Amino acid sequence: MSESNNPLARKALRSSNVSTVVSISLVLFMLGVLGVLVMHARKISDYVRENLELTVVLLADSKEADVKALSDALQQSEAVKEVVLVTQEQAATEMKQELGEDFVSFLGFNPLLASLDVRLRAEFTDTEYVNALKDRISKYPVVKEVYFQQSLIDSVNKNIRMFSLVILGFSLLLALVAGALINNTIRIALYSKRLVIKSMRLVGATKGFIQKPFVLNGILQGLLGGVIANILLAALVWYSGREIPDLANVTDVRMVVKLMVAVLLGGMIISGVSTFVSVNRYLKRNSAELF
Repeated sequence: MSESNNPLARKALRSSNVSTVVSISLVLFMLGVLGVLVMHARKISDYVRENLELTVVLLADSKEADVKALSDALQQSEAVKEVVLVTQEQAATEMKQELGEDFVSFLGFNPLLASLDVRLRAEFTDTEYVNALKDRISKYPVVKEVYFQQSLIDSVNKNIRMFSLVILGFSLLLALVAGALINNTIRIALYSKRLVIKSMRLVGATKGFIQKPFVLNGILQGLLGGVIANILLAALVWYSGREIPDLANVTDVRMVVKLMVAVLLGGMIISGVSTFVSVNRYLKRNSAELF
């Protein structure tokens, strides 16, 4: 009785295909999760960097036109993301809220000076560039001093570099493990068909004729596995954004879509190549080696 007419054979074939697709989808899902973590890590690091402020303290007798000229000059720089003017009154109000008492009434005057809070773009927050920018700003006649938390910037940059190296190493390792897992899963699935593959070769079928249906099936399994992995990935991103609102603010939808496309293509390519290699291996073996 042929395999197509044998209920047990059809059931075994479906079970094998389902287990292969599930295994591929889980491996691809792990890769997708790592990709999401890498994207979020980059966004979070950029968010932290861009919230480090360079504070420009202005002289008490600064003219409004001069302050505006300085603010406009800074805003036009490609390195500057935002410039916020903090007046003496605003500074006093913030200090009152922090201290919980009206120090201006107690002193009889407002000792605080107006300032500009400068936020830089993430790629321009390295220590060397910030120091050079500080020197340039200090030359303006309306500027009393420029300061920033040097130790904090150094610490942030150092930790981000270290974290990036760790993530990169872990990503490469997981990619290799994922490829090996998918390859082994497909080899195990094809092991039960090794005699069929060899029999087709013995009756005169060409390698291409034998390989084609298996490779197409492998690509289809990779596609289905990628679709399942992307559904799980989308659910994870949605749930994380709902539970942690700040994550939703740093999530780049376009990058997530690109990642999902990469998961689909990766699943199809790895499965197709692994199937091709496995089938070719069985074709090269003699009959005695198949048992």
